[in-house]
Amino acid sequence: MAFNVLVVDDSAVMRAMIVRTLQMTGVPLGEIHQAGNGQEALEVLKDQWVDLALVDINMPVMNGEELIERVRENPLIRDLSVIVVSTESSETRIERILNQGAEFVHKPFTAESLRETILQVTGVSDDQRASVGAPPGDDFDF
Repeated sequence: MAFNVLVVDDSAVMRAMIVRTLQMTGVPLGEIHQAGNGQEALEVLKDQWVDLALVDINMPVMNGEELIERVRENPLIRDLSVIVVSTESSETRIERILNQGAEFVHKPFTAESLRETILQVTGVSDDQRASVGAPPGDDFDF
């Protein structure tokens, strides 16, 4: 059970850090796609099967909150697991995101915290978690 992942952030450096942290989680990964904003993410989602999206909030063209709204409106992808990865601190905004069925991980984050959130949102049971590799020992945060 490998997860195809879409990483959406307007910073190429942050996307690279998120991808690196993903690789450190021990979660089996399939294809990893990247997009620089919500509009680019929708284009990827038209052409690629994705199990999980890691999305920043504050981006140009289309922000993460708008992207989640568009995903939830589309019957073909409305069940996509979404984790918002952001420095956002507005409780009102975070609550809106959670109400749209996304989870929230604050930057900076560790590979272990990302792993646990991924397993939670993708519905991996406690029994199945044992078969999902543990992250490597060097756990630093981004």
